[in-house]
Amino acid sequence: MPELPEVEVVRRGLERWVAGRTIASAEVLHPRAVRRNAGELPDQLKGRTVLSAERRGKYLWLPLHDGPADRYLVAAGDDEAPESPVAAEALLAHLGMSGQLLVVDPLAPVEKHLRVRLCFADGGPELRFVDQRTFGHVLVAPMVQRSPRPVPEPITHIAADPLESAFDDAEFATRLRLRRTGIKRALLDQSLISGVGNIYADEALWRARLHWARPTETLSRPVIAELLSAVREVMAEALGQGGTSFDSLYVNVNGESGYFDRSLAVYGRRDEPCPRCGTPVRREAFMNRSSYSCPKCQPTPRNARP
Repeated sequence: MPELPEVEVVRRGLERWVAGRTIASAEVLHPRAVRRNAGELPDQLKGRTVLSAERRGKYLWLPLHDGPADRYLVAAGDDEAPESPVAAEALLAHLGMSGQLLVVDPLAPVEKHLRVRLCFADGGPELRFVDQRTFGHVLVAPMVQRSPRPVPEPITHIAADPLESAFDDAEFATRLRLRRTGIKRALLDQSLISGVGNIYADEALWRARLHWARPTETLSRPVIAELLSAVREVMAEALGQGGTSFDSLYVNVNGESGYFDRSLAVYGRRDEPCPRCGTPVRREAFMNRSSYSCPKCQPTPRNARP
C-alpha cells in the first residue's frame, strides 16, 4: 500500500496539473470505487473548480469551489488581494492497495481498470482513477475546521503526519509512552501518527537502532526524538526518489515509478547483509505481515511487546 512519500508524490503532481481547473464532467465506471452514493458523484463535481491538492498521511483531497478559479488570482499591480476562496467540500481519495490517480491526455486509450474519470472545461488533460483491486475509493465530503486547517469530515480522526507543521513532537512523545504496546504497532496507528506504514516503519526503526517490539513505555524522550528524526529522514529521502515502487501498481500522476526501493536498508532484504554491520537481515512475523531488522543493531528486548 502506498505510504506518505508515495502519496505526497501524487499530491504534488495533482497540484501542478489539476489545481485551478474547472471540472466539466465526471464519469463513474465502477460504483464500488465511490463511497457515499456513486450515482450522485457526476452532479456533485460538474462545474466545480479544484482549488488545490492537499494531503494528510495516506489521504489526498481536492478542495472544491463553485466559482471560477480566475476570480481569485491576483493581477500584477493590484493593491488588494482578492477574497480567499473557501471550500465547503472536497473530493477525497484513498489509493488503497493499487489505486492510481493519473493525469492523461483525453485521447489516450481507456485503462483496463479505470474506475472514475474527470474531464475539465479547458479540454486539457483529464484525471483518471485507476484501481486494479478496487480497494481504493473517492468521494465528495464536507470540510470540517480542524486546527490549523480544514480537513474532510471522514478523516477528522486521522492524526497529523510527521511532515506537517501541525505535528507536535512533544504531544506525540507523551501519547506514545502511554500506549503500552510495541513501537512498530504504535507507528502504524494512524490516530497517533499518520502516513507511516510497514516499509518506512522498518526503515526508521533500523536507523534508530530500535527493535519493532520495544515497549513504548520504555522509550525516553531523547530516544523518541531520534526515532522521529529517522522517520522524517527516510521519508524525505524517499520523496527525493519518487517513492518506493515494488511493482507497476504504484506510479505518480504521469505513470512513472519511484525507485527508493533500491535504497532500502532492511525492508524486503531477508538474509542480505545489514548495510551498517554486515549481519544478515532477519524477517519476523508481525500482524499478518513481516518485520525486517538487523539482529545485531536491533536486538530483541526481553520485555518485547509483539
